[in-house]
Amino acid sequence: MIDLIKTRRSVRKFRDTAVGDDELSAIIEAGMYAPSAGNEQAWQFVVLRGEALGEYLRLNGNVPRSAPAGILVCADRTREKYKGMNTAALDCAAATQNMLLAAHARGLGAVWTAVFDTAKDGVTALLGLPGGVEPFAFIPVGHYDGARGEVPERFDTSRIHYNKWQGARG
Repeated sequence: MIDLIKTRRSVRKFRDTAVGDDELSAIIEAGMYAPSAGNEQAWQFVVLRGEALGEYLRLNGNVPRSAPAGILVCADRTREKYKGMNTAALDCAAATQNMLLAAHARGLGAVWTAVFDTAKDGVTALLGLPGGVEPFAFIPVGHYDGARGEVPERFDTSRIHYNKWQGARG
């Protein structure tokens, strides 16, 4: 698991090779096993391919366009028990991280992309999302194209503090 965490990279270039339903289902299943506030599981998922994926990409810029599939992670506010705490966003963030790791474990590339505020209404209308369900993140998924590169060292003890803030910001 530690190796998967350390070697996962954001992949933005994909080969023109389909991603199977079973692979996407396994990735989403991993997302559904993420921790969630009060076990709310305040997430919904929309798989996009083909024309629907193309329409999504036209609405929401700055997303890799070569991925053969994508998963829209949606925050389901109707499942939030702790009103005013935005726990659906926390649930969706945990699910998104699990899905990125699951894609990497299956030899696929993926990247966490934002759904721009300016695109949320259009995405909601395009995909027919019901009230209370909001686009949170979009994960393009595919077979990566190109070298994955070196794994950089990120562990930095200067960012660890015990009992109180210690030292300068680095």
